[in-house]
Amino acid sequence: MQGAAGTRRRRTRSRSGIPGSLLAAALSGAAAHGLPTTEDGAVFVDRDGELFRHVLNWLRDGAVPALADAEYRQLLREAEYYRLPGLIDCISERIEDWDDKIGRSSEAELTRKDVIKCIQADKVRFRGVNLSGLDLSKLDLSEVDFSCGCIEETKFSLANLHKAKFGEVQASRSSFNYANLRECEFVGANLQESTLDRANLQSANLQDACLVKCSFIETDLRSAHLQRADLTGANLTGANLEGANLKGAKLSGSNLQGANLQRAYLREVDLRETQLTGAKLGGANLLGAIR
Repeated sequence: MQGAAGTRRRRTRSRSGIPGSLLAAALSGAAAHGLPTTEDGAVFVDRDGELFRHVLNWLRDGAVPALADAEYRQLLREAEYYRLPGLIDCISERIEDWDDKIGRSSEAELTRKDVIKCIQADKVRFRGVNLSGLDLSKLDLSEVDFSCGCIEETKFSLANLHKAKFGEVQASRSSFNYANLRECEFVGANLQESTLDRANLQSANLQDACLVKCSFIETDLRSAHLQRADLTGANLTGANLEGANLKGAKLSGSNLQGANLQRAYLREVDLRETQLTGAKLGGANLLGAIR
């Protein structure tokens, strides 16, 4: 048998006679099965010669090598070409195990009890830690550092997060309803589709944060820093944004009906697709704003 990546003759016994496989067809008569042959009668297979050695090793002793995920997927294609169901099953199991490991990496690294133990210390840092999916509601997490961590779909409802740090966190679809987030730092955070209804975000720093489709119904955002924040499609119905800085913020499709925007800084903001029915704009700085 000859391959495009090498012209050495390869002979194998044992599993090569697996019924229905391409190798079984080659051994029982290549011409009869329409397989191409060379002048000296060797079967020519235009496949990866390097990967074929793994096929041969499996045929000899059932050994499946330790490979990287991408190489397993390449070898799977070879096994499918040679019609070797046993090898296909072995490789598929390895790929599934690899995918499971990747899936588990998105799970929380700590439990709620672990977090409670940690916050009893004088200074708490969860910087870079994955706490996704945990229920941390009603806990006292004031001044805790969650920066650069992953807290997706995490519950912080009614929690005390005064002066907590959330810079650059991945916190999409999390719940902060009624939480105390006063003076918190969310610079560059991704809070897409999170709910912060009736939370206290007074003087919080949300500069450059992704707040797309977030819910801020009746939220206290007085004197909050929202420069360049992306509030596309956000619901700010009845929110208190008095004195908030929204310079350069994206408000396309957002709902600010009944919101308090008195003395808010709205310079260079495009308000053409923003719902402002009933909003209070007295004393707001609208220089350069598009209405």
